[in-house]
Amino acid sequence: MKHIARKRFGQNFLTDQTILYDIISAIAPQKGDVMVEIGPGLAAMTSLLLESLDEMHVVELDRDLVARLQKQFDPKRLHVHSADALKFDFASIPVPAGRKLRVVGNLPYNISSPLMFRLAELAPLVQDQHFMLQKEVVERMVADPGSKAFGRLSVMLQWRYHMELMFVVPPTAFDPPPRVDSAIVRMIPVAQPLECDQLLLEEVVTKAFSQRRKVIRNCVAGLLAEADLIAAGIDPQARPEAVPMEQFVALANVLRQHRAG
Repeated sequence: MKHIARKRFGQNFLTDQTILYDIISAIAPQKGDVMVEIGPGLAAMTSLLLESLDEMHVVELDRDLVARLQKQFDPKRLHVHSADALKFDFASIPVPAGRKLRVVGNLPYNISSPLMFRLAELAPLVQDQHFMLQKEVVERMVADPGSKAFGRLSVMLQWRYHMELMFVVPPTAFDPPPRVDSAIVRMIPVAQPLECDQLLLEEVVTKAFSQRRKVIRNCVAGLLAEADLIAAGIDPQARPEAVPMEQFVALANVLRQHRAG
């Protein structure tokens, strides 16, 4: 029976075979990989990944699709977790010594940003991540300082990952077609991120980008002084989008010193 895509789950199923093979080629699954797919849907990517893997895990919220996956695949090869990816404990997946998780997925647009922040907490457990997201979101993730797309998402993720926009996927590759272009992003955790308290960095970055048209001195007023910006190597007259990730980290460390002292 044909599964009808559900709007509340943000379901758009990838059907273009050429693009599917391009994605699998980018992921390059190898035997022994501990692969987990978020939102396998109708298993278009799952089936191709399993051709190269001994087994894999999938996290699916839609119970109808969970039942379909359990019926379609050998449970010894496909471990189906019926769960919300925003709440699922990825650390519960068994990983042999010396290996890390490889995470993939065609992510619903409505949860992409919160899921990125959720997964960032697991970065030390992860080898790499390959996701299909709304193109605009990927552009924000990989944006360079000085561009209009550079913002909170850019800083928080670039602190934890090396990221690359692999290629763009048009709406015609999906059923039903979304209204926007998508893109594949590759995310490789930084081995040793700059030392920083994540909550303080998020507090600083959220405050800095709350009023993008203002200079950063005005944006962080009440949280940090002009002297703090200068101590972090930041021009107080700079716009927030012109400040590199490294300087935001330095600013968060200045804030940590204030709070500790």
